[in-house]
Formats: sequence, C-alpha cells, structure tokens
Amino acid sequence: MTPLVFGLGPMELVIILVVVLLLFGGSRLAGLGRSSGRAIREFKEETRTLKAEEDKAKQTPAEPKSVDSGEALRSDIADAEIVEPKPRPEDQR
Repeated sequence: MTPLVFGLGPMELVIILVVVLLLFGGSRLAGLGRSSGRAIREFKEETRTLKAEEDKAKQTPAEPKSVDSGEALRSDIADAEIVEPKPRPEDQR
C-alpha cells in the first residue's frame, strides 16, 4: 500500500484523528471547521475581487497625462531662487 500524506498510511491517520478528537472534543473541532470555512470563503472572495479589478484595469488603458512641458518649465524658472554659495574658510586666505 502506498503512503497517503507525509509518509503516513491510513491507520496512522486514523490514530492521529482519534487523538485530536479526544484532546479537543467535538464542539471545538466543529468551531474550528466553521472558522476555517469562513476564512477560506473570505479569501476566495478577496482574490476574486482583486482579479476583477486587475482585469478591469487591463481593459481600460490609462490616459496619458498631457503636460505642457514648456509652461511647467517656465513657471519653475520664475519661482526659482538664486542662491550664492557661502565662501569656504580656505578660499579667504
């Protein structure tokens, strides 16, 4: 017989499941199953939403921003301030 999971056979898996059931009890395992199911469902919904947003972004090309570079450059030059460098002590000698 071939091993199923991590080299464990069916008998070992049954023993592990019985020990887990004895340690945690049926109600805690049911709650764990419920919370795991909710988490998996939320994860699937989020991945679907992200894929839909990505597909939508791919379908609608982004419009290039038209910038009149000459206008922007002129306004930057007009706002520029001329700063004189401070003399260094070794230059004063």
